[in-house]
Amino acid sequence: MHPLPERTLPVHSPLEHKPPKRHQSARYYAHRVRESLTTRVSKIICGIFLTFLLLFAIIAFILWLSLSPHRPRFFVQEFSIPGLAQPNGFENAEITFNVTVRNSNQHIGIDYMDSMVGTVYYRDQSIGSTTLSGPFYQNPKTTKVVNGVLGGATLNVNNARWTEFLNDRQQGTIVFRLGITSAIKFKVSTWDSKRHKVHVDCEVSAGPDGSLLASSINKRCGLYFT
Repeated sequence: MHPLPERTLPVHSPLEHKPPKRHQSARYYAHRVRESLTTRVSKIICGIFLTFLLLFAIIAFILWLSLSPHRPRFFVQEFSIPGLAQPNGFENAEITFNVTVRNSNQHIGIDYMDSMVGTVYYRDQSIGSTTLSGPFYQNPKTTKVVNGVLGGATLNVNNARWTEFLNDRQQGTIVFRLGITSAIKFKVSTWDSKRHKVHVDCEVSAGPDGSLLASSINKRCGLYFT
């Protein structure tokens, strides 16, 4: 009986040998450094640009708030028709009034380029018109008083119109409308705005004695531009 041949078991090393890592070249690392520096510089430049953009926006907003012009404000202070109780008062009829004009802007002046004209309306029909002021410049935060007198050739009131006044007087109130027109520009130092045509509309109520009612005193008038 022949003996069986001995089997040889394969021998494996417990540690497998991995190929050694390839060392990166100096050119590769220099390229990576340049990329990193470029990225950082780009981020810094973008940050500085955004910061200046934000500051510019804030400054522009503050300037807009401080320099945004407010429209002039008109208030009726007095309005009177003397002799309203007289049946034939139209023969010497007269209307007197004064209005305050306020510039509420802190740093912006208002240049009234045209004469200021006042017109009195009764039942939406003009009964007289007169010049209240010539061109003038109004400084910031100031108030100007303009006066008007209608009578004779500047007041168109006949017997029929006077009778209508007397009928309203018996009801306790006579309602008129005072319109004022001019043209203005806003001014800041050497800067001028465009020209605006100003239209002022004031509703005034007179009592039986022809004087302005308390409800109309210092009442702010409407205003619009064209």
